[in-house]
Amino acid sequence: MRDTSSPDTPEFLPKLITVMREGYGLGALRGDALAGLTVAIVALPLSMAIAIACGVGPERGLYTAIVGGFLVSLLGGSRYQIGGPAGAFIVLVAACVVATGVQGLLLATLLSGLMLIAAGALRLGSYIRFIPYPVTVGFTAGIAVIIFASQVRDLLGLDLTDEPGELLEKIPALWAARASISPAAAAVALGTIAVILGLKRWRPSWPGLLLAVVLAAVIVAAFRLPVETIGTRFGGLPSHLPMPALPEITRAALLQALPWAASFALLGAIESLLSAVVADGMTGRRHRSNAELVAQGVANIGASLFGGFCVTGTIARTATNVRAGSNGPVSGMLHALFVLGFMLLAAPLAAYIPLAALAAVLAIVAWNMAEKEELWALIRASRADAMVVLVTFALVIFRDLTTGIVVGVALGGAVFIRRMSDAAGVDHGPGTGEAATRPGAPDAASPGLAVCYLRGPYFFGAAAKLGSALDSIADSPRGFAVDFTDVPFIDSSGARSFDLLARKTARKGGRLFFTATRPEVRAMLERHGLRAPHVTYLRDIAAVETALPGTESPESS
Repeated sequence: MRDTSSPDTPEFLPKLITVMREGYGLGALRGDALAGLTVAIVALPLSMAIAIACGVGPERGLYTAIVGGFLVSLLGGSRYQIGGPAGAFIVLVAACVVATGVQGLLLATLLSGLMLIAAGALRLGSYIRFIPYPVTVGFTAGIAVIIFASQVRDLLGLDLTDEPGELLEKIPALWAARASISPAAAAVALGTIAVILGLKRWRPSWPGLLLAVVLAAVIVAAFRLPVETIGTRFGGLPSHLPMPALPEITRAALLQALPWAASFALLGAIESLLSAVVADGMTGRRHRSNAELVAQGVANIGASLFGGFCVTGTIARTATNVRAGSNGPVSGMLHALFVLGFMLLAAPLAAYIPLAALAAVLAIVAWNMAEKEELWALIRASRADAMVVLVTFALVIFRDLTTGIVVGVALGGAVFIRRMSDAAGVDHGPGTGEAATRPGAPDAASPGLAVCYLRGPYFFGAAAKLGSALDSIADSPRGFAVDFTDVPFIDSSGARSFDLLARKTARKGGRLFFTATRPEVRAMLERHGLRAPHVTYLRDIAAVETALPGTESPESS
């Protein structure tokens, strides 16, 4: 089913309003309640695990899921988007906490919200889709590796109080602490992974993540296993939301938080819009990208006021929402309320959850994030794609996420320019190669007439290569015709090269003809001075025969 929104629908209108206008009844509410409960069951352990991996208390992950998730669904431009803390942010958030503290993290989250609102207001949402696919696969795989590495300590129960953040420093530190492996913690982690994978295979409709964590907590408590839990490390969870409050705002704090905020906003925009695209592909609907960015911005501001951190659209939870039968944004709002209900009613029980079980949950998340088949397919596809995906992957792991994305996009753009330049070409005619079969091509060249047919976009990447070919053709003829039938686009660099060609042809006493130019191509050429008497525009090559010097010139097209 396709989205029934009119093309005239305001692009910032929340999908919730669209759904309500279409008619929303009790049956839809029941379906959304079931979908919201299903997503909440998945979100509960994930939100706490992600928060702990980020270096903050598990309650902040719940605040993010509750406040941020509610606002994303309330105001967003996607019917099915589920907002909350995401594994992709673990690396950035953990580094931000180390550099600026929790107050700096809250301020950076608030500022990133303002940036996302501005991006939506400037209608930048549609540009996110131009990020090359190898870049998204590379940075997702890199994040997956870092997430897994960050969970090794809790997976094995290592005694490592000062764990380095950088992977190159983390690996030697983990190896040095290998003698402190806790058999109990490792067994709990392996058991949790086994339960999750077993339920996914034999009972895929069951909430495997939650059941595995609950079972691990029961076993640890019943047998009094020496395994660190949420209670032993963080104390109990609060049973209520905190009162909203602004983070500490000073000039120094703002300057320190701004770079982190920019990184949060960039990653949040990419992650949320990719998630919305996934939901569109599963449902046949169409999201409003700029409305989604504004909603993500408001959600980040709201989460920061309640002590949460970065909010984004989450692909796994959004897909779960769709598969569970969601009818629209109400299910996402209910998911946030269900998480709130858990915190209000069952917060004391969370103290018994073993950290090894939550680390196992994130290990599964990292494995699923890695997109191994896509990574291998890109490596085999071509050397250019392999270079982009591997450079992005390496920079994310060994440098940082922002550098990986920026360099990856730059490399992807360079690869695109190279491929488009290779696709451009010039055929000499008439009577040779493809030129002989062109519509309107004369059977033989008239004395003193040179003809060429351009192929592909004529832009700065192709102008240098094709310019030399055109110059060599224009060395001697009294007439030079260039056919633009297969030129869909020309930029200022391409137009400039034709200006130089027109001057050269005029100095030699010849005439320049352009045929079959599209309106947008001709407009660009004329903006660069390529008008009569410097050049004559004709309908096709056949018309050039009578327009040569010494014959009566036909009326140009």
